[in-house]
Amino acid sequence: MGGGMGAPGGFGRPAAPGLPFAGIPTELQAGVDRLLADEPEHREPDVVFEHNASDADLRRLTLWQLLTKYPGMLLLAGLGVVVIAVAAQAGPKLTEVAINQGMVAGRRNLAVVVAMAVAYLAFIAVTATAQRVQAKVTGRLAAWVMHDLRVKVFAHLQRLSLGFFTEEKAGVLMSRMTSDIENLQQLLQDGLSQLAIQGLTMVVITIVLFTTNVRLAAITVVLVVPALVAASVWFTRASERGYVRVRDRIADVLADLSESLHGVRIVTAHNRQRHNVIHHRNVVGDYRDANNYTAHVNAVYGPGTQLLGVLGQAVLLAVGGTMVLHHTLSLGGLVAFFLYLNRFFQPIQLLVQQYNTYQQGQASVTKLRDLVATEPEVAEAADAAVLPPLEGAIAFEHVSFSYSAGRLVLTDVDLAVAPGETVAFVGPTGAGKSTLAKLVTRFYDPTEGRVTIDGHDLRDVTLRSLRSQLGVVPQEPFLFAGTIGDNVAFARPGASPEEVRAAVEAVGLAEVVDRLPAGIDTVVHERGQTLSSGERQLIALARAFLAHPRVLVLDEATSNLDLQSETRIEAALDVLLENRTAILIAHRLSTAMRADRIAVVDGGRIVEVGGHAELVARGGRYAEMYETWVSHTAPAAGGVPGGP
Repeated sequence: MGGGMGAPGGFGRPAAPGLPFAGIPTELQAGVDRLLADEPEHREPDVVFEHNASDADLRRLTLWQLLTKYPGMLLLAGLGVVVIAVAAQAGPKLTEVAINQGMVAGRRNLAVVVAMAVAYLAFIAVTATAQRVQAKVTGRLAAWVMHDLRVKVFAHLQRLSLGFFTEEKAGVLMSRMTSDIENLQQLLQDGLSQLAIQGLTMVVITIVLFTTNVRLAAITVVLVVPALVAASVWFTRASERGYVRVRDRIADVLADLSESLHGVRIVTAHNRQRHNVIHHRNVVGDYRDANNYTAHVNAVYGPGTQLLGVLGQAVLLAVGGTMVLHHTLSLGGLVAFFLYLNRFFQPIQLLVQQYNTYQQGQASVTKLRDLVATEPEVAEAADAAVLPPLEGAIAFEHVSFSYSAGRLVLTDVDLAVAPGETVAFVGPTGAGKSTLAKLVTRFYDPTEGRVTIDGHDLRDVTLRSLRSQLGVVPQEPFLFAGTIGDNVAFARPGASPEEVRAAVEAVGLAEVVDRLPAGIDTVVHERGQTLSSGERQLIALARAFLAHPRVLVLDEATSNLDLQSETRIEAALDVLLENRTAILIAHRLSTAMRADRIAVVDGGRIVEVGGHAELVARGGRYAEMYETWVSHTAPAAGGVPGGP
């Protein structure tokens, strides 16, 4: 096979398979063995996937929903917040007592000062212990919540229909699973607890200020608090807009990066590097501008609140000093009041910083909520029945389909496929051939009409029972990270090595596999790029063979192959199609001619159906296609390939 495993740079080279340095260096092997010796056994995860989400999963994603799954940890974290907020505020009150009872003239008492100092240290110790416990609890709570969220979002992505992934960029989805969740983790691990601590601290200090001196506290509330509230409302709205922009722009950056990396061969081949750099610079520039906006908002709010605090303290110092001179306020009371006043403004500054984290996390929650709220276009009915073992009779009954409103791709298609029959769909590009195959696998549902197998409407059966009896071989087979054997057994992970080997031999892949140093355990590079198209297709056919499907759907399985590879694939198809119902999307008529019947699709309709010889003799659309195909292939083949 041209360009295959035996080609230079392919798997046929004598070097060990796998990516460079993919294994464990020999000098590190001893250390790895010691680590593995102490590694505890991990049980197999008990994961049950359902196409229909449970009622809990269907609820809107909120921070409260995520946190209340662990009420004990949440309660413990809340208790830590209360202890920290209260215990940390004992210092100024102890200072007031030490000044008034142990330092002023006529009341000097060293014992009182020492007692207050010891009490101060005790409260510091209590606060430090509570902070340690609270940090440990919130860290563990954040880890558990993030684990649940990642699994939930990933499971939801598995439920979504093919149309969603066609329209959404892979990089945007990656940003949801990476940067958005990481932002949320930072919020849960530190941001929420600090918001709660600082907010409760302000409440505690406000109460203490009023118990210390009502007049000064009232001035604080009347002069300073309204201005701070107004500034905070502006900051809330402005920063929320800014951080949503930031989340959108980082998603654009990751999407552009993902697209450029996946298309690096095309970029290199067409000398598009400079253009890509310019485009990426513009995308990154939009992300920079979004961050600049949030930085500007923070730069206005932070110093603004500090200025309000300084001005408020100046006014209160003048009023409080006058009260001390007129003996309506003690010196210790004034000192304590200002110590609390400084602590009153300090949480505001910390709240600004933590609110940034909160806004970033909330923006991430909004994006994740939108993703989780996306409903699958192809949904499993609540009362869906399990599809019994198939005979393989497929029927399209007045089927019409549209990917988008107003433009039908298929129009009133009627076709019956008998059990064990192979039907090939041929026609021009864009006629609707692949769409018919996607309806059989229920990647999409018909806009009108219905598709049935053995009389069962596909919308009335469970997706698992349907697809477990279908085999799908796409035009571009996808290979996953792992060995060749892992990829062959992808549809049946529990298959024995003997069954995997039998599938490999059945499709004619054994000769190629046996030439490899590691045989079937050879590591497949990313997406199988070091394998030829024919070799990847053979692995996909072996995968389908091992699944033992009753119905096969093959989407142009030979369209991108050279003649030698095509011959080998067609021989494998003969084995695979035996005693199975099959739908072939045929780009080459040599593949269509192997089918029992051929359906010609044109303009979203089936215009002809019949055997190869019958359709050629009819002189219709298929005969024109066949005549054109013969005129192009006969000179190269030295004669007419096949015949009526």
